[in-house]
Amino acid sequence: MTQPLLKTPLFDLHVEAGAKMVPFAGYDMPVQYKLGVKKEHLHTREAAGLFDVSHMGQLRLIGEGAAQFLESLVPVDIIDLGTGKQRYAFFTNDEGGIMDDLMVANLDDHLFVVVNAACKDQDIAHLNANLPAGVELEVIEDRALLALQGPKAAEVLARFQPQVSEFVFMDVVKTEILGVECIVSRSGYTGEDGYEISVPSDKAAELAQALTSEDEVEWIGLGARDSLRLECGLCLYGHDLDTTTTPVEASLLWGIQKVRRADGERAGGFPGADIILKQIETKDVQRKRVGLVGQTKAPVREGAELFDAEDNKVGVVTSGTAGPNAGKPVSMAYVRTDLAAIGTELFAEVRGKKLPMTVEKMPFVPQRYYRG
Repeated sequence: MTQPLLKTPLFDLHVEAGAKMVPFAGYDMPVQYKLGVKKEHLHTREAAGLFDVSHMGQLRLIGEGAAQFLESLVPVDIIDLGTGKQRYAFFTNDEGGIMDDLMVANLDDHLFVVVNAACKDQDIAHLNANLPAGVELEVIEDRALLALQGPKAAEVLARFQPQVSEFVFMDVVKTEILGVECIVSRSGYTGEDGYEISVPSDKAAELAQALTSEDEVEWIGLGARDSLRLECGLCLYGHDLDTTTTPVEASLLWGIQKVRRADGERAGGFPGADIILKQIETKDVQRKRVGLVGQTKAPVREGAELFDAEDNKVGVVTSGTAGPNAGKPVSMAYVRTDLAAIGTELFAEVRGKKLPMTVEKMPFVPQRYYRG
């Protein structure tokens, strides 16, 4: 028997706004609204878009040893993460594969952690299985999560709470919006400037209505969220990252700070450390995540197989879109390491045809995070 789909606190607002609802990670989620995916994508890049991301898992790690504990499960520097700062991280398994990627914020008296919806239950189980005495895991069930993204996002949100205009990328604080305590970070998943706002569930609709009533703001669905993040070179767990992929293969070395690497003062100590640190040292991996740009107008989607000029299969596409702002089809793929160099020509099989594509540096469009 299939489980009934869960609904976010904003479900009724989506239906009212004419959203097309689809099942996603166990939730009934809006894939697009009346504007349609392409216009929603372009609107976010030009003005501001509001995304319901309440399906994500929100967690608190409380206790003096919380940072040390979380650092034992990720190859990321959590101990030195300053109060009011947020950082990207990923859980690894004993084979060095990525179990999930997540955001970690230091809110002084606890760590605030946001995990992917599809991995939420397994992440909670993983944390609980390793939880030491003195550290408490609290699963937050009574908060929604909104993302306001785009070049006009700061201007819009500052009308409700002027403090947010002072933040830079990856700042996070507790602050009041419409008289309600929210957790606000200057971050997001579109490559644009913007904010993620954790708000009590019973106040979420009021905040969403207030934001979407501003002239610059439109509701944006999962379809445009996917094309926006892909143009900006951001991975989607379960597609571009999975348990068989190491951070080195995934080109995520920037996420492993020096202090956790082989010559760092807190080297290793996370699952799969021997494998990952050896790969960093030797650069010996069979495949790498790369960006690909199509030389024809046809989008090359997830699952398309890649071939070299001699017709040998050399990789597979993990994400693909028409690239509304890039102005050409863009994809992410894993290819044989010897073919990962910028400028390499490969061929994607789409409906029986081999379409030429070129390995190109990501992001495909510039990231515009606000760094002050």
